[in-house]
Amino acid sequence: MSLGLQQNLALTQQLVMTPQLQQAIKLLQLSRLELASMIQQEMEENPALEEVPSEPPAELEFADTMPEEPKSDEGLKEVTIEEKVGNDIDWESYINEYNSTGRTHTERDVQEAPNYEAFTSARETLDDHLQWQLLMHGFTDEQQQIGSLIIGNLNIDGYLCASIEEIAETGGFSIEAVAEMLEKMQDFDPPGICARDLQETLLIQIRRLGIKEPLLENIIKGHIKNLENKNYKKIAAALDTKIDKVIYAVNIIKYLEPKPGRQFATDESHYIIPDIHVYKDGDDFKIVMNDDGLPKLKINRLYRDAVSNGKELSKEAKTYLNDKMQSASWLIKSIHQRQKTIYSVMESIIRFQREFFEKGVAYLKPMILKDVAEDINMHESTISRVTTNKYAYTPQGLFELKYFFNSSIQRTNGDSSMASESVKERIRILIDQEDQKNPLSDNTITEILAESNIKIARRTVAKYREMLHILPSSKRKQF
Repeated sequence: MSLGLQQNLALTQQLVMTPQLQQAIKLLQLSRLELASMIQQEMEENPALEEVPSEPPAELEFADTMPEEPKSDEGLKEVTIEEKVGNDIDWESYINEYNSTGRTHTERDVQEAPNYEAFTSARETLDDHLQWQLLMHGFTDEQQQIGSLIIGNLNIDGYLCASIEEIAETGGFSIEAVAEMLEKMQDFDPPGICARDLQETLLIQIRRLGIKEPLLENIIKGHIKNLENKNYKKIAAALDTKIDKVIYAVNIIKYLEPKPGRQFATDESHYIIPDIHVYKDGDDFKIVMNDDGLPKLKINRLYRDAVSNGKELSKEAKTYLNDKMQSASWLIKSIHQRQKTIYSVMESIIRFQREFFEKGVAYLKPMILKDVAEDINMHESTISRVTTNKYAYTPQGLFELKYFFNSSIQRTNGDSSMASESVKERIRILIDQEDQKNPLSDNTITEILAESNIKIARRTVAKYREMLHILPSSKRKQF
């Protein structure tokens, strides 16, 4: 058998993604802010792209003749007021006189207005607040250095994360000097700052409040775990006291701050801008795409004319222009296609979840990606990309499009299944309406749901409760 090279023809089918398809898929999964950033970057890199300028306000036009007098009252609505103006008017003097307010102009009027943005206050951080107090107390240079090291080792909650020995070794100070300075700084504002654990910060705060109650100190020192679990009977038995006194002491502890640095947290709220607005319009719903902040694009006329008019250009210039024009055209078409796809998906969601938009979360129906995909003849992966990081403002509130897709909970009497989000809403309402002195346990909630033909396990109730960030019944109990 001889070995050699041979050529054979074979027909095969394979999926090849064109650049247009790749770009369209990429745009689909971008959030609104990411899309705006990407468009801005493309405009900087592609000279063939330019933003469509916003339309200027209509200017007043002057006619050479006066309009005819209307023959009826209805004609008054359609008459535009015009003036007969001669060509020999000194327009500059006329405009200056017309705009004059009769006010005397002073030197202050022509001064440059202040930049009001320079007056916006920066939020004070915990470090800044403590450093200011450190400088105001008149400490020695060594004490200020120790104080700066202590401040540098505080976490965002205001707790000291390093030991006295570590701070002393880092700065080359004695352990006694660091311990003395730490004790002084624990009297700083906010109360409870520079503590090493929860127990210490609570003790510092009751000392600052001037409360001298042995029972209160004993609960904090030896029964933090029971306090967390609201096991007040065990605390009363361990301290040989009445439960009423324990509850009185606990009510005082509730007003203390477990995280002294919380008020100086620098986390800022991140606001969500909806991609879609859904409005009730009579008996139907109206969908409006939110294009605010997204520039409207067009192809630069200069480059378009240079290519279409056949001007003398070098081969490299023609290739460059053609590539940029094609890239710009693909981007514009992809953005339009993205908006159309999102609109179609939202239309389908409204068809499936109409009762939700009219009545609320309790009427949300089970729905999966396949339902919408079959409804609008698209692939499930496309629906998944469209609904990721996209938000809709509806009559029921602001929701991510993913919210409308949830699993189903079967009902026991043959009724139609319920959406898992609807079951979560029922659990939340039950807990909101419970007796705080006798809160509902997960087993009790399971039994109440079973009476409404909703059969789910206790562990499922516990899972949904945790997803709603609700504590178990033992920690919700109020005394």
